[in-house]
Amino acid sequence: MQTRTGDRPPVSDLVELTVLNQEHGLPLEIRPKPGLTTAGPEAFLHLWRTERELLDTQLYRYGALLFRGFEISDQSAFQAVIAQLKERLLDYVDGNSPRTRVGGGVYTSTEYPPEYFISMHNELSYSAQWPARLVFCCVGEPDQGGQTPLVDSRSLLRNLPQEIVNDFRRKGVRYIRNLHGGKGFGPSWQATFESTDRKFVEDYARTSGMEAQWNLDGSLSLSSVRPTTARHPVTEEEVWFNQVDQFHPSTHPESVYKSLIALYRGREDKLPQYATFADATPIPLEYLETIRNVTRNQLILFNWRRGDLLMIDNMLTAHGRMPFSGPRRILVAMTAQ
Repeated sequence: MQTRTGDRPPVSDLVELTVLNQEHGLPLEIRPKPGLTTAGPEAFLHLWRTERELLDTQLYRYGALLFRGFEISDQSAFQAVIAQLKERLLDYVDGNSPRTRVGGGVYTSTEYPPEYFISMHNELSYSAQWPARLVFCCVGEPDQGGQTPLVDSRSLLRNLPQEIVNDFRRKGVRYIRNLHGGKGFGPSWQATFESTDRKFVEDYARTSGMEAQWNLDGSLSLSSVRPTTARHPVTEEEVWFNQVDQFHPSTHPESVYKSLIALYRGREDKLPQYATFADATPIPLEYLETIRNVTRNQLILFNWRRGDLLMIDNMLTAHGRMPFSGPRRILVAMTAQ
């Protein structure tokens, strides 16, 4: 990394840099050098304020930065750090996974049962608006597992079969969601939009290009057509950017998938979430399994340590969650830049 001239020490004197996974080239681990006078969260904030341009450059290069050894080890410390980043924070409106707002733009990470794997995805890539960056913080290590796996979205696009990529580029994908009104299977529309105001939801859907229909039982049906690749606004690289395999019920364990299909046969579009091609034709299961296999072959894992802060570029890097045991607690904030 380049150094800077002036009164402050060059960044090479402040931190040590290591690419944790040499094969796939991410994340870049950044830790304070031993013996620094300034340690803890203040050291991270000093680095952020004085070397922001350099950190941005490295994030665009690697897709993920793991800040380790800065002791951001509890909720209050993380909330204080997030507030001092001076970034525009985003709410988790239109989200499709259960989580809890803890305050100050900070949420819990997805609260699915610990025994389940959460498949790889770019946050809110099915929506018209998505966060540019995600900032995770480990305030409680699991006893076992619980890693946040990463995949380079650029590399994923390069490694998918061209036939599948071309088909999705040409056809696009339709995301379907059926959100109950307070009682039922899957998320409610109130939790999804963080509101009980139907007009707010209708306005959001309209401006986001979603078709919205209220049902007699108080539930809400949503449908939207989105592309499956996108270009990064800064690097201008094309990336695989969608959640098609996650929205399709075949993402569940085989026994669960078979039960869902048996229950909804002929009316799969009534599932809590579903995905088809934009013209409503089914996506071949072999396409989805190929996407999952190629993704699995590129998974990058690291074990969380309490106090870790992970920043990812949401377009360049997909993430998920491994099953775990023990008191895992990961917090997350989403920023517009």
